[in-house]
Amino acid sequence: MLTLAFIKENPEEVIARLAVKHFDGRGPIMRVVELDKERREAQTLRDNQAAQLNKLAAEIGALMKQGKRDEAEAVKVTVAQLKENNKAIDERLKNAEKEINEILLSVPNVPSPMVPEGKSAEDNVVEKTGGPMPDLPADALPHWDLAKKYNIIDFDLGVKITGAGFPVYIGKGARLQRALIQFFLDEAGKAGYLEIEPPYVVNEASGYGTGQLPDKEGQMYHCNLDNLYLIPTAEVPVTNLYRDVIFDQKELPKMNCAYSACFRREAGSYGKDVRGLNRLHQFDKVEIVRIEKPENSYAALELMKDHVQGLLEKLELPWHILRLCGGDMSFTSAITFDFEVYSAAQKRWLEVSSVSNFESYQANRLKCRYRGDDKKTHLCHTLNGSALALPRIMAALLENNQCAEGIRIPQCLQRYTGFDIID
Repeated sequence: MLTLAFIKENPEEVIARLAVKHFDGRGPIMRVVELDKERREAQTLRDNQAAQLNKLAAEIGALMKQGKRDEAEAVKVTVAQLKENNKAIDERLKNAEKEINEILLSVPNVPSPMVPEGKSAEDNVVEKTGGPMPDLPADALPHWDLAKKYNIIDFDLGVKITGAGFPVYIGKGARLQRALIQFFLDEAGKAGYLEIEPPYVVNEASGYGTGQLPDKEGQMYHCNLDNLYLIPTAEVPVTNLYRDVIFDQKELPKMNCAYSACFRREAGSYGKDVRGLNRLHQFDKVEIVRIEKPENSYAALELMKDHVQGLLEKLELPWHILRLCGGDMSFTSAITFDFEVYSAAQKRWLEVSSVSNFESYQANRLKCRYRGDDKKTHLCHTLNGSALALPRIMAALLENNQCAEGIRIPQCLQRYTGFDIID
């Protein structure tokens, strides 16, 4: 969440930058400023009364030593009144702090000045394009038909045992999934990311720490009995490794990668754009996470983008990078770049990765800090990215590599699959 200090020092800037995300921040931001003033006034009064109580306590002791019991009892009445007043002041402080926290949790991260204006995905800016564009025949099949033809993914079986959005991978389809996961993990390891195998369920504190709660509560699967949540991405457990941690600055950056299954309710998703692997409730993904000093976070963001681009180039897929506009950004992100690959059979671009810098927004929730040269603690910056999400990568690989003999496997995956074609 935004820091109170940043809001107090720059209220109009915060309001203006939130408007880029099409969030009307004037009401909540000015209310936070007002509440903070009330809180500070109450705290000053509380401190003054505490000092007065200490003075009166000493006075009572002196009077008692002098045998002036009646005068001491009169002072005790004043002390009792002050203590009663303090209860009311404490309640004011507690209520103000509670309301400030509730408002801050409801306000999204401010976008970076580099974020373009725009309301929706149509306003995102194409930054870069690359990769070979396949030339498929007019009768090329979409991946859901290819999956059925070669018996590598069964969507109907998934519906039978669970429901829509939970496919069953079979034979070479399952092996290709496993090959992609291992390839992505190996590449992340070469880039210096330490692998983590995280839990697939997290507690409420972890959901709040990375910003999935309360904003995305309706999109997470909730295990009611234990009050735990199925993870929507490995970002959540991996970033929460550093909740309530104070680093020595020499320990930064922290670089982690993790494979996990991901679970998303995707409420309201339907239609042709979510057919097959295009949008699932359970899918596999390799995530990369970095904890950085603020002055290094944007250089780290570029390294993460280069890493994802390198994966797509090795997979021989056509890709482009989008700089997301304010209206298409997530609640927690300061800036996000989406990678999309082209599906030649569907004739559309499919998102396969988001790479984001959250600046100090998540770190403030997490209390993830480092100790600088000044010996003071400062908030870290957090970043993460998909490297990569599997379903749409699988869809594009199947569709773009179909040929008369079957489906060609890219060279970089063949040592993992043990085969060079699905036939």
